[in-house]
Amino acid sequence: MQDSPIRVIVAKPGLDGHDRGAKVVARGFRDAGMEVIYTGLHRSPSQIAEAVLQEDAQVLGLSILSGAHVTLVPRIIDELKQRKLDEVLVIVGGIIPEPDVHRLVASGVSRVFGPGSPLQEIISFVEQHAPTR
Repeated sequence: MQDSPIRVIVAKPGLDGHDRGAKVVARGFRDAGMEVIYTGLHRSPSQIAEAVLQEDAQVLGLSILSGAHVTLVPRIIDELKQRKLDEVLVIVGGIIPEPDVHRLVASGVSRVFGPGSPLQEIISFVEQHAPTR
Protein backbone atom coordinates (compact mmCIF):
# COMPACT_ATOMS: atom_id res chain seq x y z
CA MET A 1 0.00 0.00 0.00
CA GLN A 2 1.22 3.48 -0.88
CA ASP A 3 1.68 6.06 1.88
CA SER A 4 1.28 8.89 -0.61
CA PRO A 5 -0.23 9.16 -4.08
CA ILE A 6 1.62 7.39 -6.87
CA ARG A 7 3.58 9.94 -8.93
CA VAL A 8 3.36 9.33 -12.68
CA ILE A 9 5.05 11.02 -15.63
CA VAL A 10 3.16 10.65 -18.92
CA ALA A 11 5.39 11.49 -21.88
CA LYS A 12 5.29 11.63 -25.67
CA PRO A 13 8.81 10.98 -26.98
CA GLY A 14 10.03 11.88 -30.43
CA LEU A 15 8.07 13.46 -33.24
CA ASP A 16 4.72 11.81 -32.55
CA GLY A 17 2.05 14.52 -32.42
CA HIS A 18 -0.97 12.41 -31.47
CA ASP A 19 -1.64 12.92 -27.78
CA ARG A 20 -5.31 12.13 -27.26
CA GLY A 21 -4.61 8.67 -25.78
CA ALA A 22 -1.88 10.03 -23.51
CA LYS A 23 -4.25 12.67 -22.18
CA VAL A 24 -7.01 10.14 -21.60
CA VAL A 25 -4.66 7.88 -19.63
CA ALA A 26 -3.23 10.84 -17.70
CA ARG A 27 -6.73 11.90 -16.71
CA GLY A 28 -7.58 8.33 -15.70
CA PHE A 29 -4.51 8.20 -13.46
CA ARG A 30 -5.47 11.55 -11.92
CA ASP A 31 -9.06 10.45 -11.35
CA ALA A 32 -7.71 7.32 -9.64
CA GLY A 33 -5.89 9.54 -7.12
CA MET A 34 -2.43 9.58 -8.65
CA GLU A 35 -0.27 12.68 -9.07
CA VAL A 36 0.27 13.07 -12.82
CA ILE A 37 2.72 15.21 -14.75
CA TYR A 38 2.19 15.31 -18.52
CA THR A 39 5.36 16.45 -20.27
CA GLY A 40 3.71 17.44 -23.54
CA LEU A 41 4.71 16.55 -27.07
CA HIS A 42 8.09 16.01 -28.71
CA ARG A 43 10.27 15.20 -25.69
CA SER A 44 13.76 13.77 -26.02
CA PRO A 45 14.86 10.72 -24.02
CA SER A 46 17.03 12.92 -21.78
CA GLN A 47 14.20 15.41 -21.18
CA ILE A 48 11.88 12.58 -20.17
CA ALA A 49 14.39 10.96 -17.82
CA GLU A 50 15.19 14.34 -16.27
CA ALA A 51 11.47 14.96 -15.68
CA VAL A 52 11.21 11.61 -13.90
CA LEU A 53 14.17 12.56 -11.71
CA GLN A 54 13.01 16.12 -10.96
CA GLU A 55 9.44 15.08 -10.21
CA ASP A 56 10.51 12.05 -8.13
CA ALA A 57 8.13 9.88 -10.18
CA GLN A 58 7.58 6.20 -9.47
CA VAL A 59 6.04 5.47 -12.87
CA LEU A 60 6.81 6.53 -16.43
CA GLY A 61 4.08 6.07 -19.01
CA LEU A 62 5.26 6.49 -22.59
CA SER A 63 2.80 6.96 -25.45
CA ILE A 64 4.24 6.25 -28.89
CA LEU A 65 2.36 6.01 -32.16
CA SER A 66 5.15 7.10 -34.51
CA GLY A 67 6.79 3.70 -34.98
CA ALA A 68 10.01 4.84 -33.32
CA HIS A 69 9.44 2.81 -30.15
CA VAL A 70 12.31 0.35 -30.79
CA THR A 71 14.73 3.27 -30.98
CA LEU A 72 13.33 5.68 -28.39
CA VAL A 73 12.27 3.42 -25.53
CA PRO A 74 15.69 1.76 -24.97
CA ARG A 75 17.29 5.22 -25.06
CA ILE A 76 14.87 6.46 -22.41
CA ILE A 77 15.57 3.42 -20.24
CA ASP A 78 19.32 4.05 -20.63
CA GLU A 79 18.79 7.67 -19.57
CA LEU A 80 16.86 6.46 -16.50
CA LYS A 81 19.69 4.07 -15.60
CA GLN A 82 22.27 6.85 -15.94
CA ARG A 83 20.27 8.77 -13.32
CA LYS A 84 20.04 5.69 -11.04
CA LEU A 85 16.29 5.41 -11.66
CA ASP A 86 16.23 1.66 -12.30
CA GLU A 87 13.29 1.14 -9.92
CA VAL A 88 10.89 3.33 -11.96
CA LEU A 89 8.02 1.33 -13.44
CA VAL A 90 8.03 1.92 -17.21
CA ILE A 91 4.90 1.21 -19.25
CA VAL A 92 4.31 1.90 -22.93
CA GLY A 93 1.11 2.53 -24.84
CA GLY A 94 0.66 2.67 -28.57
CA ILE A 95 0.55 0.65 -31.74
CA ILE A 96 3.37 -1.80 -31.08
CA PRO A 97 3.76 -4.94 -33.25
CA GLU A 98 3.96 -8.15 -31.20
CA PRO A 99 7.63 -8.91 -32.01
CA ASP A 100 8.53 -5.41 -30.79
CA VAL A 101 6.61 -5.91 -27.53
CA HIS A 102 9.11 -8.62 -26.59
CA ARG A 103 12.04 -6.37 -27.48
CA LEU A 104 10.65 -3.55 -25.33
CA VAL A 105 10.09 -5.87 -22.37
CA ALA A 106 13.64 -7.20 -22.76
CA SER A 107 14.91 -3.60 -22.66
CA GLY A 108 13.18 -2.94 -19.33
CA VAL A 109 9.55 -2.08 -20.06
CA SER A 110 7.18 -3.68 -17.54
CA ARG A 111 4.12 -3.78 -19.78
CA VAL A 112 2.93 -2.65 -23.21
CA PHE A 113 -0.71 -1.61 -23.63
CA GLY A 114 -2.09 -1.61 -27.14
CA PRO A 115 -4.97 0.33 -28.64
CA GLY A 116 -8.26 -0.33 -26.90
CA SER A 117 -6.67 -1.42 -23.61
CA PRO A 118 -9.22 -0.76 -20.88
CA LEU A 119 -8.27 2.26 -18.80
CA GLN A 120 -9.02 0.39 -15.59
CA GLU A 121 -6.59 -2.36 -16.61
CA ILE A 122 -3.80 0.21 -17.02
CA ILE A 123 -4.64 1.89 -13.71
CA SER A 124 -4.79 -1.45 -11.87
CA PHE A 125 -1.44 -2.51 -13.29
CA VAL A 126 0.18 0.72 -12.10
CA GLU A 127 -1.45 0.47 -8.66
CA GLN A 128 -0.22 -3.10 -8.26
CA HIS A 129 3.32 -2.61 -9.59
CA ALA A 130 4.41 0.95 -8.78
CA PRO A 131 7.37 0.96 -6.39
CA THR A 132 6.41 2.08 -2.90
CA ARG A 133 7.94 5.05 -1.12
